[in-house]
Amino acid sequence: MVVCSSPASSVFFFLPSTSRPSYCPKLKPPRPKISPFSWAILRKDSSSPALAHPEAPSGSDVAEPLASDSFCSSISCSCTRRRLIQATATTALFPLCPSNASNSQSDYMGVLNKVHPPRPDWCEEFYASVMETSMKSYEAEIAGYKSQLFSNLKGKAQKVLEIGIGTGPNLKYYVGDGNVRVFGVDPNRKMAKYAQSAAVAVGLPLANFQFIQAVGEAIPLSDASVDAVVGTLVLCSVKDVDMTLKEVKRVLRPGGLYLFVEHVAAKDGTVLRYIQSVLDPLQQIVSDGCHLTRETGMQISEAGFSGVDLNMAFLSNASIISPHVYGIGYK
Repeated sequence: MVVCSSPASSVFFFLPSTSRPSYCPKLKPPRPKISPFSWAILRKDSSSPALAHPEAPSGSDVAEPLASDSFCSSISCSCTRRRLIQATATTALFPLCPSNASNSQSDYMGVLNKVHPPRPDWCEEFYASVMETSMKSYEAEIAGYKSQLFSNLKGKAQKVLEIGIGTGPNLKYYVGDGNVRVFGVDPNRKMAKYAQSAAVAVGLPLANFQFIQAVGEAIPLSDASVDAVVGTLVLCSVKDVDMTLKEVKRVLRPGGLYLFVEHVAAKDGTVLRYIQSVLDPLQQIVSDGCHLTRETGMQISEAGFSGVDLNMAFLSNASIISPHVYGIGYK
């Protein structure tokens, strides 16, 4: 059976169960443990048993994705009066003005088009619709883990960026925390209508949610402009993991949190790792660049966060994309 994953429409190949591998990345010392989590920090040469499993729309009219002329390229740009009015109205709620890594509209658009070349509408719509309909069993199984993880944002994050927003399966976890504002970044413009419908369905006001067509390697937000960045099943399919993590750190304010859930390569020498290696080239072709053999947990731990809390989980609904790592990076 074939199932697609978020955010770049990654296909999951479900195979018969194999023995569960251990995952032993080197991690930087974490900050004090996070309540209510009982975090198990992975260490080299230590085994990581599977975790006990926690218990586990129709919307309104959808606005078009953000137009290119609503992004301010620099403080000295020669904007027209119309652009100035639009930018003023928009940035009052959403601070859209990239700097450093993506310091102009041409840079941002150039990286977007390079990483995610324009595709026919039918192709983008196909991936978006498959994402909307095929991930329900996966989301049901991982809901307990996500609920615990996202609870660490309560009262701490009023502005949240989610990279790889996809069809918006995580939007429900932001609701009920005051007047939280969410930026949803995804390269597939056809995800916008699904994500906005998901926001309406869970009670997140559309005034507090903005879909932005962009990639993780060039995020069109200002430095230190958000309290938290969230990414679930994203780093498997970005072109440049290290650049994406640099952008995550750039847009986070000091003390901000990076919440992540990612699938990673199985342990070397296991049957599962062999299967992943064999299927990886095909996976990248049919799944919008998804890699099965990335050591994403290691890359996060070495990305320069002041601390990383990281844990591991195995999901029965995602046997080939196992194990998962999840946790929090602190800026």
